[in-house]
Amino acid sequence: MAKRSIQSDSVRCGIDRLETVDRLLKHQTVGLLTSAASIDHEFRHSVNRVAERYQLKALFAPEHGIRGEQQAGALIDHQVDAQTGLPVYSLYGENKAPSDEQLAGIDVFVIDLQDVGARFYTYLYSMIYCMKRCAEMGIPVVVLDRPNPVGGNRVEGPVLDPAFSSFVGLYPVPVRYGLTIAEFAGYINHSQSIGCELSVAPLSGWHRNACYDETGLTWVSPSPNIPTIDSALVYLGTCLFEGTNLSEGRGTTHPFELIGAPWLDHDRVLSQLNKTLLTGCHLRPCWFQPGGSKHQARTCAGFQIHILDRQTFKPYTAAVTLLDAIRQTHDAFAFLPPDHPDRPWFIDHLSGSDTIRRPDFDLTAHCEQADAESALFREKNKACWLYQEDQTG
Repeated sequence: MAKRSIQSDSVRCGIDRLETVDRLLKHQTVGLLTSAASIDHEFRHSVNRVAERYQLKALFAPEHGIRGEQQAGALIDHQVDAQTGLPVYSLYGENKAPSDEQLAGIDVFVIDLQDVGARFYTYLYSMIYCMKRCAEMGIPVVVLDRPNPVGGNRVEGPVLDPAFSSFVGLYPVPVRYGLTIAEFAGYINHSQSIGCELSVAPLSGWHRNACYDETGLTWVSPSPNIPTIDSALVYLGTCLFEGTNLSEGRGTTHPFELIGAPWLDHDRVLSQLNKTLLTGCHLRPCWFQPGGSKHQARTCAGFQIHILDRQTFKPYTAAVTLLDAIRQTHDAFAFLPPDHPDRPWFIDHLSGSDTIRRPDFDLTAHCEQADAESALFREKNKACWLYQEDQTG
């Protein structure tokens, strides 16, 4: 059982603290970037909350849509929201940034997104693209803050090499970056000189070391394959398997917690594992049949990652350790090649460099380097923290 210390249920998200930004939104026309998990403490969606209080003009949808109905990677069309009759402009289709026409007549752009604390989560970059366009058009941006669901006190994983920037990682940050979404917006706005006029409706009652189920708030899946906090935690590492020919558990009841393939041999993997790197978790040999995605309807041998202690569990380290053990012991293992010769390998985008894919990959050296890079990042980004380690703003 994962160790956890539940804090009080007094945490309130930015959507519950609109009074802190009321002067910026009152008597203004508002655009809203939001998603299915963007609810207040009474389960009301941010679309409804903003519309009942301000002049909401248009909605903007990230990956999965504003109601969470689309699977990962599914492109979204522009549409009309059935509940409000407002236009919904897709930011996960032909364009990733709003057009001049879509922003016309909008005085303030509001962002309310629940991210998962992982560098490769696309909500972050939908937000940043909107911030860039708003900066160009002189439209102020207000971020309604939400807790980092995997906590805001730990960082892990290598810092992305800008040569491998993509929509699953645009900037040099580690895999687990330890910031709330508003802190991330402020950090990128400053470090990348975006020039966005940025304001925040801050959290109240949140502590940096708290995971989402330690806040008293109700978890709503931000995307179809992140159903629980444990899936969000392991996703920080096992998302790497999206770049391989192994199933990452999509189409099962434990996405990202299950890793496997029809050809995998448990004993071979266990004999190769560097168990000193597997802190705070247990890899349980198992079998499963994905209902979709890779190896659909085929029996896969694999492992379920069970989190035993969140304080010592290092999801990126655990995942890359498992990946390397499988790679070393199975000729059938492969990184998925690019779908076009001129495009990069997806694993490189996810990991932030081509290091993992190199034939001479050194697991221990890679993990040590990742630890050094992430520790340096944590110290550097403290200047952008909105909440200190023992209190919130």
